[in-house]
Amino acid sequence: MSFKEKFKEGIITAKDFSREDIDYILQKGKEMIHNNKKADVLKGKILATLFFEPSTRTRLSFESAMYRLGGNVIGFHTGDVSSTKKGESIADTIRTVENYSDGIVIRHNLEGAARLAAKFAKIPIINAGSGSGEHPTQALLDLLTIIQEGHKLDGLNIGIMGDLKYGRTVHSLSILLSNYEANIYFISPKDLMLRKRDKDYLQQRQVKYKEIEKYRDILNILDILYVTRIQKERFADIEEYDRVKDFYVFTKKDMAETNDNFKIMHPLPRIKEISAEIDDSPKSIYFKQAYYGIPMRKAILAELLSN
Repeated sequence: MSFKEKFKEGIITAKDFSREDIDYILQKGKEMIHNNKKADVLKGKILATLFFEPSTRTRLSFESAMYRLGGNVIGFHTGDVSSTKKGESIADTIRTVENYSDGIVIRHNLEGAARLAAKFAKIPIINAGSGSGEHPTQALLDLLTIIQEGHKLDGLNIGIMGDLKYGRTVHSLSILLSNYEANIYFISPKDLMLRKRDKDYLQQRQVKYKEIEKYRDILNILDILYVTRIQKERFADIEEYDRVKDFYVFTKKDMAETNDNFKIMHPLPRIKEISAEIDDSPKSIYFKQAYYGIPMRKAILAELLSN
């Protein structure tokens, strides 16, 4: 079965990806890096971007990718300007918008929104962030970044640090990495450790992982440190957020403790969990990571929407 056939309903969860699927789309992403001229692969196609939550990198990179493939984009970047503000259901919104487009990218504050959209759509749905659930295309571009920056996924020592409970990028990334022989270190305060259901999934797949609170204890063995912000908007209790908001700040002093091949990543936006004093370090690749969103999403759109 081809990638397009398997994902004809779209990309909803990282759990749908086999190792072969990941390797295939990463190779297509690599090809897009080296073939960055505007193409006509999606000429005449229209992508609808429905963003009910704020976005900078995800929305703009999807739109940029679509334009660079010769297609066009319609949509909105806040739920306040859609008819959901009037009480329209997600199902009705999707069934309407699919009349105007060939594919839909959706971000929503509800965890099951993308899956619900796929249930009602006859065109591909791409999950661009679904509550505190998943963000699969972010995880794919993260893997592309890692291999483009010189690391192999098998045998990778990666620390994933920050909001592991609510961080949807973390959930998708750990799921994709479960297809490889990676060693994962989950670093967070106790209140924000990985959810039980996510740990159960990794255990079923016999993933090697450890949970720790102090990242400085393992800096010298890490190939990658993947940092995420504490997601204030996901907390029902502001006092809970205040207890953990300043849990860590990665500094220049920390960078000095890392090995020569170490890289630090962040899906962004950054608040203060990574000091700006290390932005110019060749080991800091979070802005490169943002760039890789374009070739990765070009590859995804070309696979799902081309004829």
